[in-house]
Amino acid sequence: MLNQTDTSILVIYTGGTIGMIRDEVSGVLVPFNFENIYEQIPSLKKLHYQLDFHCFEPLMDSSNMTPEVWESLASIIQQNYEDYDGFVVLHGSDTMAYSASALSFMLENLNKPVIFTGSQLPLGELRTDGRENFITAIEIAAAKDDETPLVPEVCIYFENQLMRGNRSVKYNAENFNAFRSGNYPLLANAGVYMNYHREHILKLNFKKLKVHKKLSAEVGLLKVFPGITQAFVNSILNSPGLKALVLETFGSGNATTEKWFVDALTSAIKKDIIIVNVSQCITGRVEQGKYETSTGLKQIGIIGGNDITTEAALTKLMVLIGRGFNVSTINNLMQQSIRGEITV
Repeated sequence: MLNQTDTSILVIYTGGTIGMIRDEVSGVLVPFNFENIYEQIPSLKKLHYQLDFHCFEPLMDSSNMTPEVWESLASIIQQNYEDYDGFVVLHGSDTMAYSASALSFMLENLNKPVIFTGSQLPLGELRTDGRENFITAIEIAAAKDDETPLVPEVCIYFENQLMRGNRSVKYNAENFNAFRSGNYPLLANAGVYMNYHREHILKLNFKKLKVHKKLSAEVGLLKVFPGITQAFVNSILNSPGLKALVLETFGSGNATTEKWFVDALTSAIKKDIIIVNVSQCITGRVEQGKYETSTGLKQIGIIGGNDITTEAALTKLMVLIGRGFNVSTINNLMQQSIRGEITV
C-alpha cells in the first residue's frame, strides 16, 4: 500500500475495452480485476501515487450509456472530491465524447482533473494501447505546479493527445488515434516529455464545486441529408415531449430551402422548441447567413451553434433544460461558452 501522503487518484471503471483481458482457459474476453492492477502493469508502482478504484456493477458497454449513468459518475466524483487529487474515468470509446461533454457541464467550478481514457485493444492484449493511455492519464490527473492542478477540467486522453472533453469527437474506429479535437488546440502532447499547452487549458476559479445531476432526455437530433422528406422531419419535430433539437446541417450551417422544411422548423420554434444549428463537419463552424441556404434558418430564430460539437450541444441542452432555465435563457447560454465548449 502506498503512503497516504502521496498524490491520490480515484480510477472509475465504467466498462469498455480497456478493462478486458483474455481468459487463459476459455480464450474469451472477461472484465479485469483491478485489485491485480500492479501485476498487469508493474510500472504503475514507479509513479508513487495512491490509486483507488471504483468499478461499476454491472460493467457496461459504452453503447448503453445513459444520462442516469452520467448522474452516477457525477455523484461518485462529488462524494470523493475532497479526498482525491484527480480522477481517471475508464470508459468505452464509442460514447466517450458524449460522457466527457456531459460531465463538463454537470461539474461546475471543477478545479481538479477528470481524465477520460480507454483503448482500442483490451488491456490484456500484447499490442494494447490501453497501458500507455492508462498510465499517462494517471500522470495527467496527478500533475501539479506548486500544488496547483495543471489540468483542472474534464478531458479525454488518447494516443499521446490530451483534448478538452467537450471539444472531442470519435472519428476513427480502427486506429489508436481514435479522437480528434477539430476546432480547439490540444491541451497537451505526450512524447518523450509531457508538453502542456497551458494557454489553452481552463484556469482555476477556486469556487466551490457545484454538481448538476438532473438532466433532461427531451432532446433530439436531426441530421439533414439530400432527399430528406417532410414526413420524416415532422416525425422528429412532433416527438412527444421534445424540448430541444440539435440540427446537423451541411458545411457552415446550410440546409434545404424548401418551404415545407423552413415552415416545419418555424412551427416548432413557435412551440418553444429550442433548435441549435451545428455542422456535420468535424472541423469548422456554423455561420448562419453566410450563404442563402442558411439565411432563412437565422431569420426564423434557430440558434447558430458556432463551432460546438454535436456531442457537446446535445449534453449542454440536457443539462440546461434539467436545471430549469426558460427558453430565452437557454438560447442565450447556447451562444455562450460556459465550459470552453465554443469559440466566442
